[in-house]
Amino acid sequence: MPMKKLCMKNYVTQLTNNDSSKYFKILLCSLISTVAIALVKLESQAVQYPDGKLAFESAVLLIDTHATFNEVRARQAKYYFDLELPDNIGEPLGKIVIQQRSGADQVRFKLDRTKVYFGTHNSKQEEIDSITSYNEATGEITIRLKQVINPDNSLTIALKPKRNPDYAGVYLFGITAFPPGKDSLGLYLGAGRFQIYQRDRFYF
Repeated sequence: MPMKKLCMKNYVTQLTNNDSSKYFKILLCSLISTVAIALVKLESQAVQYPDGKLAFESAVLLIDTHATFNEVRARQAKYYFDLELPDNIGEPLGKIVIQQRSGADQVRFKLDRTKVYFGTHNSKQEEIDSITSYNEATGEITIRLKQVINPDNSLTIALKPKRNPDYAGVYLFGITAFPPGKDSLGLYLGAGRFQIYQRDRFYF
């Protein structure tokens, strides 16, 4: 029998026996069980700071990246970033910020060709409406979702470069996820890695 029900049963029994000391013990038991239940509910919520800012309780995951074409100067390429939202993150996803962290060339993107889908890059589902902007000073691409994405979902972000970089090598793009709200706190997920090759490479 659950603790709260057991305490209430004992409470009623002791009232009929008119035993005041046992009555207070039963009342204390009920109060403790009520507080315990409230604490469990509180732990399942997102972190909220005194100033009202929200943060994820646990990590959103960057699970994969994929380029459809990975040769230098290829114009058909799309860069995919697969994210997973575990059911214990506490808050929905409101926006994603992507910033190039390394590489021998700066990659420029066609922002109006950005797409977001439920699922992964090789199993795309329903498209999610979004608005994409670019901060020239910081190099950050911000993707704001018109509908927040609840926990226990996966999604993939497709960026369309104007073309692949001119120089071969490893290109890293940092990913930061934010809950909804103007002042929400971002969670850095790590860097997505893309390997760009010269056109004259050979396979053995």
